[in-house]
Amino acid sequence: MTPRTVLNRSLLALVGLVLLGGGLLILSAGLDLYRQHDLHPPAGWPLTTPDDVLLGSADRTRWSSQGWWWWPAVIAALALIALLALWWLLTQLCRRRPGTLPVGGTPPQPGVELSDSALSDAIAAEAGALPGVEHAAVHITGRPAHPRTHLRLTLTPQGTPRATLDALFEGPLSTARRSTGSNMPTEVRLQVARHKARRAQ
Repeated sequence: MTPRTVLNRSLLALVGLVLLGGGLLILSAGLDLYRQHDLHPPAGWPLTTPDDVLLGSADRTRWSSQGWWWWPAVIAALALIALLALWWLLTQLCRRRPGTLPVGGTPPQPGVELSDSALSDAIAAEAGALPGVEHAAVHITGRPAHPRTHLRLTLTPQGTPRATLDALFEGPLSTARRSTGSNMPTEVRLQVARHKARRAQ
């Protein structure tokens, strides 16, 4: 599971819990469940009867007396939250994953498909075994008909970028393209593993 997937799932779980809690709170008050089942919520609990409001007159007066800056600050914070939510949604739509890819070359074999995560793992395993490569991470995006491959390679201190790229395109990426029958545009990011400086004797 990639860090981006973990972040997305964590945000969705948090938003879901907030919406679920708010919905249950409003539903309990609207249906007057506290009185019907003889329940006694804690003191200061919001929305306990159908006639309750979330922000009463006393609360509005108290918050309005905070100063002229209070409501503009609240509106700015809510606008920022809305913009962040919109940005996150657009990010999900623009960076779709293909899900499954056809297998078998051109034309592909009918009914034979490969998940993008399995293909990513296969490319990463083969790329990580190349000379001069310490670690490889692969992420596939795009549509099934037009997938894109994103690689992040960590080179050993002795690895050379030119030789590594040649071996990468002639090996793992060539195999993946033959298997899927897709050109698969590829973006490769290289970094060198940290190593201790050698002391001259």
